[in-house]
Amino acid sequence: MKDKYSDKRFDIQSEENIDFEILETLDFQYRGSGTLVTIRTKEFTAVCPWTGLPDAAELLISYVPSKKIVEMKSLKYYLLSFRNVGILQEHAANRILNDLRKILKPELIEIEARFESRGGLYTVVKVRYEAAKKN
Repeated sequence: MKDKYSDKRFDIQSEENIDFEILETLDFQYRGSGTLVTIRTKEFTAVCPWTGLPDAAELLISYVPSKKIVEMKSLKYYLLSFRNVGILQEHAANRILNDLRKILKPELIEIEARFESRGGLYTVVKVRYEAAKKN
């Protein structure tokens, strides 16, 4: 009996399709205040790089701004650009952290990605960066 799923495949985009250029920042006027910004979305999706099946996650993006904050509409478009990208869950969290770190240069940033169950396995990926303290 032929496996009817063996030829099933969905279009998978490469990581080059992640739209880093869409990200915009705004000036933050309260540098040194210790302000913690937390952004939450339950709408993050990417796809498995092998099957093309969707990976959905709740994202928590928390950061302490230095000079810049992320503009929200641009962040939404950036996150939507992952939609058809074949990327491992652990790599997606690190990619978001690295891209936001690059444009914001925050004092601290943490990404927590709570992926929905796949094959009975529920994955939480947490990545963090903290800037070196200046003496």
